[in-house]
Amino acid sequence: MDTHELVQRIRRSSVDDVTLDALALTVEQLCCEYAMRHPADLIADGRAWLARITRLLDERLTFTQHCDLLDAASWLTLLIGCLEYDTGDYRSAEATRTGALQLGTEAGNPAVVGWGHEMRAWFALTTGRYREVVEAAQAGQDAARNRSVSVQLLAQEAKAWARSGNQRNTVRALEKGRVLLDSLPYPERPDNHFVVDPEKFDYYAMDCYRLIGDDQLAELLAREIIGKTVTPDGRVTAPMRRAESLLTLGVVAARAGDLSSAIEYGNDALSIDRKSQPSLYMVASEMTDVLSERYPGEPAARDFRKLVDQLTTTGMGTSEDDRAVPLTP
Repeated sequence: MDTHELVQRIRRSSVDDVTLDALALTVEQLCCEYAMRHPADLIADGRAWLARITRLLDERLTFTQHCDLLDAASWLTLLIGCLEYDTGDYRSAEATRTGALQLGTEAGNPAVVGWGHEMRAWFALTTGRYREVVEAAQAGQDAARNRSVSVQLLAQEAKAWARSGNQRNTVRALEKGRVLLDSLPYPERPDNHFVVDPEKFDYYAMDCYRLIGDDQLAELLAREIIGKTVTPDGRVTAPMRRAESLLTLGVVAARAGDLSSAIEYGNDALSIDRKSQPSLYMVASEMTDVLSERYPGEPAARDFRKLVDQLTTTGMGTSEDDRAVPLTP
């Protein structure tokens, strides 16, 4: 064979583009099911599709098709890592996150790389490693280059500053995230877990305002979020956002002297089935701190703390070196 014929054989593929298009749509749909499906079921589906992609990679592929398969695999891996962390499988989640980061790099997808750093920021936030949150957020922004994930990276950075008591840097990060979000087109599938829309950003901002003591704005955002998580027929579409919004209302009520309402909001939040255990535990624990400070010795406050302590927290402890360290400007 001459050179031309060799090149043509290299360019031929045994996988058609229709198959790859269907795969991309399937992966996106799985990412859109993150908030509602049972994590174990979605993990199983994600792994099954990863196995199919592995078999496809053994077929004769063009260079572009190979990259497309790596891209699909990287999004699935990100999704599985998030679900593993939600369910308390922290070691697997970190290994999966690292794998997604490698796949995103091989596929040449800056968005996936950015989300890999975002997951690191999230893991660090829920274990009190606030310096690492900022480091991961900034690394992700450098990699993602003003893509949608950069908005969430800035939100995670703001949450770390807020928990360190640095109000100026909290507001600065939120403002920068809002400006970037406003410059981006509205997403076609805002229900995709790896998409940031204005409602999702408000959810992160609510957390920050609660922490820096702006109860009026935190309550306003919490009520808006709760209202948007319910369809006209009463179906909850974003249970995890709803839970943390209820906890925010609980904190606001506790600070205002309304213990009974605070406990009611808190109990409603903990009763929601679809949970991200580390995130819920973090916010619920912050509410128990407020209750202990404002209502020392109250039986209702003690009972609520017991409920919070029943959340699965295995693997969430921090080492001596990983304890939260206040951040400087």
